Amino acid sequence: MVSDELERWFSAHGDKTIAGLLEFFGHKSFALLFVILMAPTALPLPTGGVTYVFEATAILLAAQLVLGREHVWLPQRWRRIRFGGDKDRFARNLIKLIRWLERFSRPRMRFLFGRRASNIAFGLLVMVGSLAAMLAPPFAGLDTLPSLGVVLLSLGVLLEDAYVAIAGLILGAAGIAVEILLGAAAIRGIEELTSAKRP
Repeated sequence: MVSDELERWFSAHGDKTIAGLLEFFGHKSFALLFVILMAPTALPLPTGGVTYVFEATAILLAAQLVLGREHVWLPQRWRRIRFGGDKDRFARNLIKLIRWLERFSRPRMRFLFGRRASNIAFGLLVMVGSLAAMLAPPFAGLDTLPSLGVVLLSLGVLLEDAYVAIAGLILGAAGIAVEILLGAAAIRGIEELTSAKRP
């Protein structure tokens, strides 16, 4: 169980940095980092652009997957970031979320995961979802569904459950569609206002 592994890592003595987390989870580190980075944006709260750095980092990590890296590369400064304080609270909530999902999830279509082609597809989908969340207007709440899609997709990869991954794809696609439709409506509204003001 992923939740048990995560809880064991947090409760064990030793290195409680990003580097320690990456070393412990190995090839699953990409999916876990996508969950950690995109979870704050997936909350139905206006972020005001504060999470741009998380989304940009997720895009850079996803690019590593697409390029075929098997292990996460991060600058040494980021690898030394320690878990503590608010991060501990976030970790507890993350473990609760994963544990709740594990009650309904089970390995499905495991042959799809961990392959070169599926890793490239996973990386590309994370890049698209993260970019959609980044391009959403601040305070509009339109970044929620694309981010939630990335989180669910990543949890599907972590749990090796294709159904959870598909649910993430559907949510992400719905979020992107809503963002495009509302954006197009806003542009049309602006054009109509502009043309009405012309003599």
